[in-house]
Amino acid sequence: MSERWTQDGEGAAESHGQYISAIYRHMQVLIASELAPYRIGSGQYMFLMAIAFQEAVTQKELSEKLLIDKTTTAKAIAKLEAEGYVRREADPTDNRYQLLFLTEAGHEVVPNVQAALDRVRNQTRKGITDEEYGVMMGLLQTVLRNLSGL
Repeated sequence: MSERWTQDGEGAAESHGQYISAIYRHMQVLIASELAPYRIGSGQYMFLMAIAFQEAVTQKELSEKLLIDKTTTAKAIAKLEAEGYVRREADPTDNRYQLLFLTEAGHEVVPNVQAALDRVRNQTRKGITDEEYGVMMGLLQTVLRNLSGL
């Protein structure tokens, strides 16, 4: 491995993982702050938005689409349901599954959540051209494929 760590931190090679981790933590703080008025945590918004774009989806499908484990998905959906943003209905084609839909309150909050996410995204893209952003996204997708085997 090319990364070296020393006791005092000096001489350690830079790691893209360090930057990804720090970026993720900072973005989660910003997103949590933006979404606090709607009682949606930084761990739930992606599920809300995924349901908004593809209603009548199962928790299993959400987990697979978002690359998130089933337990985390179940907790996030339970929180969104408790807040009144999501409802479940039995799947008429297979009673073993429940389909997820937005409630009226869920439909009403989606534009506010999207606006908050847009503000955070705009903040992260300051000083980055569209071309540079495209290259960065491509590289991050490659890193993810390398690690996940997707």
